[in-house]
Amino acid sequence: MARDETPVVQIKQMDVEVDYSQAYLVDEGCDAYGQFDDVPSHPVGIIRVEKGSALLIVGPQWGTVEFTVAVADRDPGADLDGYEDIVEIGYESPSGRLSLQEWGGGRTHPLPPLPAGPGTYRLRYHIRGMDEENWVEPGDHYFLQIWPEPPRYPAVLKSTSSSFQCWLNPE
Repeated sequence: MARDETPVVQIKQMDVEVDYSQAYLVDEGCDAYGQFDDVPSHPVGIIRVEKGSALLIVGPQWGTVEFTVAVADRDPGADLDGYEDIVEIGYESPSGRLSLQEWGGGRTHPLPPLPAGPGTYRLRYHIRGMDEENWVEPGDHYFLQIWPEPPRYPAVLKSTSSSFQCWLNPE
């Protein structure tokens, strides 16, 4: 009998207040404001990781953005048609319990427990509308997928916005 290859996915949607174009993925017991380098040492620009935390770059300098987070038991597949910029990077979770945290000690949005508990995961960060500056009806959206996976190199799956290019090549 063949194993079902459909990933089990838990979805959480939320509005997140950002400042300095930042939000944080934080493991329970870890610090949101880690020692992130000003210039990342990996080639994906819009997400920076260290053990237990990740800095997520968004388009607006400040305001409310829409986030969707999907926690899966295996790779759920990238949404290549629905987003303009997509990157992947490895992440280590010491506890298996994460939250999305707003900048400056704002609200904390608990996420579903990670399916494999503590361990290594893959983060796939999708962005749509990063170049838009429409404050009346924002078109940007941020979609983060998380699933268990052994460490491997960061990757840019899709890159189309000029804002992403600025973060990718900060000099």
